[in-house]
Amino acid sequence: MQSRPTYPSMSKGLEIKKLILQGFNSFRQLKHVHAHILRLSLCQDNYLLNMILRYSFDFSDTNYTRLVFHQIKQPNIFLWNTMIRGLVSNDCFDDAVEFYSLMRSEGFLPNNFTFPFVLKACARLLDLQLGVKIHTLVVKAGFDYDVFVKTSLVCLYAKCGFLEDAHKVFDDIPEKNVVSWTAIISGYIGVGKSREAIDMFRRLLETNLVPDSFTVVRVLSACTQLGDINCGEWIHKWIMEMGMVRNVFVATSLVDMYAKCGNMEKARGVFDGIPEKDMVTWGAMIQGYALNELPREAMDLFLQMQRENVKPDCYTVVGVLSACTRLGALELGEWASRLVDRNEFLCNPVVGTALIDLYAKCGNMARAWEVFKGMKEKDRVVWNAIISGLAMNGYVKISFGLFGQVEKIGIKPDGNTFIGLLCGCTHAGLVDEGLQYFNSMDRVFSLTPTVEHYGCMVDLLGRAGLLDEALQMIRNMPMEANAIVWGALLGACRIHRDTQLAELVLKQLIELEPWNSGNYVLLSNIYSTNLKWDEAAKIRLSMNEKGIQKSPGCSWIEVDGVVHEFLVGDKYHPLSEKIYAKLDELTKKMKVAGYIPTTDYVL
Repeated sequence: MQSRPTYPSMSKGLEIKKLILQGFNSFRQLKHVHAHILRLSLCQDNYLLNMILRYSFDFSDTNYTRLVFHQIKQPNIFLWNTMIRGLVSNDCFDDAVEFYSLMRSEGFLPNNFTFPFVLKACARLLDLQLGVKIHTLVVKAGFDYDVFVKTSLVCLYAKCGFLEDAHKVFDDIPEKNVVSWTAIISGYIGVGKSREAIDMFRRLLETNLVPDSFTVVRVLSACTQLGDINCGEWIHKWIMEMGMVRNVFVATSLVDMYAKCGNMEKARGVFDGIPEKDMVTWGAMIQGYALNELPREAMDLFLQMQRENVKPDCYTVVGVLSACTRLGALELGEWASRLVDRNEFLCNPVVGTALIDLYAKCGNMARAWEVFKGMKEKDRVVWNAIISGLAMNGYVKISFGLFGQVEKIGIKPDGNTFIGLLCGCTHAGLVDEGLQYFNSMDRVFSLTPTVEHYGCMVDLLGRAGLLDEALQMIRNMPMEANAIVWGALLGACRIHRDTQLAELVLKQLIELEPWNSGNYVLLSNIYSTNLKWDEAAKIRLSMNEKGIQKSPGCSWIEVDGVVHEFLVGDKYHPLSEKIYAKLDELTKKMKVAGYIPTTDYVL
């Protein structure tokens, strides 16, 4: 008689299945259970091995999963799908495509579980050619009406820049789900068509589907790209109505949107309303303050974050370093940088650049150079930071030499590279070299100079006393000169005492910046100095009618890691009496030494 399967073996198999379903605390535990499977001669049990493969991918060990898979004599479609899915989930896109090819060579036909993952791999690799072949197979295999497969095709075409094809596939989906809508919205955002993405979101709201948090975050990023705060406020209102504002993922995106659109009051309102903030939320708010030139607020919030024992990530520290750079608070910046592992600075170009920028702008070029030399990955942004830092600290020739190295190693310079070089030429008074670099942008590097580059050139020519040439450059610009460009010429007028040209410049600045009190005051002072009392009175009257008040001067100084802020004439500082006494003492000494202050006008 034929013997029945042994019950101990079956019970052991069930016991192992139960163990696997409980999950694993460590990769070592998983390997122990796998060894148990081998000892019980269950090494060809596809069900148990499929579970082992899935869990081993969770530990991101793709080498072990490959080893397990290749020992299986007859893998079924489920095992192939698990391998492809796991490799894609671990960002091993080339390997996923390779396994797909192996599966096809073994005669297996992909199904609705295979296609979404292999198409995702093609999208991430921008392999449109293979993606189109798979699309053909999708139609032949009868999966062209599967919403998940079609959504993956939408992602593929959109990611590869073929948005028209993506839209055709999207329109062919009979019953679209939220993921399908999110795919087409993300596709528009990916090619810079943020307005169309928002329009698609409006269409989504007209259906009976409710967008999930990921969709909302994507459309908020479209508002951010456009700088469209009105649209952002409309979406914010919808979020409130749907009760999604308590979702930290969505709320953080709102903070980021408002901050990047320049409304820090609303950003702070959303931030304060988040019950449980994570490090990303704190980072978004801190970076928002730094971005909007509110360094004190950024530092105060960072210190609050520290008091609440929230560990900052490297991007939060980037915001803090930016604030410290603006404040000139080197000690505070160094303390903040020590809160992140040093390797983060040396391996992450974004973080390393922020530290280089801090040291350079605080005048410690030796430390900036030390960070630069220690960085393991130097991209264009890192090179730009060190070139600009050297240039602004007077090491202009060295910055020129580094620019030569950038060309040799094959990194293509961008507009920021030339801003650093032109600023260096300005500080060193190197007019010929500046003109050479400026002209080479278009002729040699196919870069179109922006308004910032023209501003640098106006500053360079003006500081060198070539005021007529600087004015002519403004008039020959292919775009309208902004306040920065005219401000550079005003600075040159100050240096060379040209009140006549300064009058023309200030009129332009008042047109461009009607809210800036400094321009009105300077123009009024020029009129008064030249005995044009009526014109001076008109300027003062215009300020009063527009409700413009002169902004008080403000300065910061860091002492022992503490940043002290001073306004003109304020007495809020606890040591103000001693400070003013010392200023009086210094003023008397300066007068004795023969110093006579210029009080007629600030030019």
